[in-house]
Amino acid sequence: MLAPIEGATEVMVGARQLRELGVEVIDAQTLIIRLSSPRPYFLGLLSHPSTFPIHRPSLERWGKDFARPGRLVSNGAYTLESWTPQSSIRLKRNRYYWNDARTAIDTVVYQPSEDSNTELKRYRADELDVTYEIPLQQAPWLRQHYGQDLHVSSYLGTYFYGFNCSRPPFKDNPKLRRALTLAVDRQVIVDKVMNGLALPAYSLLPPGLSGYTPQRPEWADWSRERRLAEARRLYAEAGYSEQRPLEVELRYNTHEDHKRIATVVAAMWKQWLGVRTTLLNEEFKVFIQNRNLRKITQLFRAVWIADYDDPTAFTDILHSSHGQNDMAYSNPDYDSLLALAAAEADSERRRQHLAQAEQMLLRDQPLLPIYTYTSKHLVKPWVQGWQDNPLDIHYSKDLRIVGRPGEAAR
Repeated sequence: MLAPIEGATEVMVGARQLRELGVEVIDAQTLIIRLSSPRPYFLGLLSHPSTFPIHRPSLERWGKDFARPGRLVSNGAYTLESWTPQSSIRLKRNRYYWNDARTAIDTVVYQPSEDSNTELKRYRADELDVTYEIPLQQAPWLRQHYGQDLHVSSYLGTYFYGFNCSRPPFKDNPKLRRALTLAVDRQVIVDKVMNGLALPAYSLLPPGLSGYTPQRPEWADWSRERRLAEARRLYAEAGYSEQRPLEVELRYNTHEDHKRIATVVAAMWKQWLGVRTTLLNEEFKVFIQNRNLRKITQLFRAVWIADYDDPTAFTDILHSSHGQNDMAYSNPDYDSLLALAAAEADSERRRQHLAQAEQMLLRDQPLLPIYTYTSKHLVKPWVQGWQDNPLDIHYSKDLRIVGRPGEAAR
């Protein structure tokens, strides 16, 4: 992510010394960052946590445990008061924050949960002011009973299945990858599984990116019948048939919604192509490890959420050397287009390079897009200052609690 900084790539691989990095402190109030090439999104990138400053004495004293209550020194609007794993993270207002006068909320408590139904119960009991998500199956009921609290907004994220392009059956087999992609009815998944809380996806890049319109494959405008006919043709050309069906493993991390989507997709493949799919759910850490290793995965659930508002937040993860390229996709022409875009100062020519790179992805099909995310939160009416946005970032320092039952405004 920090590769745009002059010398960063070389420093990260040990080819240059840290002092050669293109970052320079001029005085107590001035930091100069030199870029290796024009990056119009760089200021937005500086809002990502990977660029936040770290208190050096704390890091030197505590090492990797510096970010613990009583040790963490930061320059944010809140300080870390307590952290109980799998229970809660409690923050208190930082009176030394540069803009503390405009901070209204004194205490913030984050309560992690892996069960959206439990989260909803706590919200209805007024134990939570904001939910992280909502149960998809409850969406119609929530629209009816909590319509004013429900915030659904476009979000720069895509839900997809990744093909492991480094091993059979998907290695050097774009026809098979395309056949499976065409056989999935995204609209059914959006309408029936997501209860309308998503948009059908035909590319990794979602709508809503500043200054860029995602490319659209030709087949996206075909009828369902034409897509299925093409899927069957490609499936046969890839060497599979009713007598010799594809047998494939589809992995996903344990979650009821992931299971429902995988079950529906497997049924579509079975019905229209005769594919025999084995569904494997794994604990999240094991799932991620298997994805990264690429040794046993064939097909796996994946998602990518933009860290900043730019097409490269998505296109870069398919570069052959990117650490998140769990698909093992490798195309020198694609890498070259990304390099051209990175070096291009003209915004229109840069956009054209990125569009060509995306068209290449649509042709090679290293992944199967399913839907584009929307952010989905329940927000109590007494939480003021909440603003829906494509990156779904909400700072507590910008919110106020006004009119919560039994409390004074703050």
